[in-house]
Amino acid sequence: MRLEPGLRAHRGKLLTGEGPGVDVHAGSFLRKREIVLDAGLLASPGELARILLHEIYHFVWVRLGNAARLSYEALLLEEIKRGARGELGWSAELRKQPLSANDWRRRTRRWREYVSESFSDTAAWLYSGSGPHDEFTLHLAWRRRRRQWFRHSEALQRISV
Repeated sequence: MRLEPGLRAHRGKLLTGEGPGVDVHAGSFLRKREIVLDAGLLASPGELARILLHEIYHFVWVRLGNAARLSYEALLLEEIKRGARGELGWSAELRKQPLSANDWRRRTRRWREYVSESFSDTAAWLYSGSGPHDEFTLHLAWRRRRRQWFRHSEALQRISV
């Protein structure tokens, strides 16, 4: 794990300092087993905890196994089919908004990326203790269902990152 000032994402790369791209708080490199956090997060311990947990749970996601990942995916699909709006972080929200029925029917890359981001945002919401946040827009009833999924997932109990 390392800290860098002024993180930006541009064309699939993580950059620092001035230049093109979109400001981001962090990035994970799963094959390298590395997390890069924006140094500015040190000024906000609660936000640092939330963002760090989100990044850590990207590593958990890849170790879950297919059955657990498909189970979480089914939970999200039920939410979408029943008209649930909102998410538990902007990274999932940005990926959820452009989804079409074709994406979840065909399990496109766009859909799979949304599911992964939703998983990480949900874990960060659940375990960071950050309290209310303007990025937590998912209705309380759906939050309860996600909390229940995390608490009862046998795969999560066996993970060592």
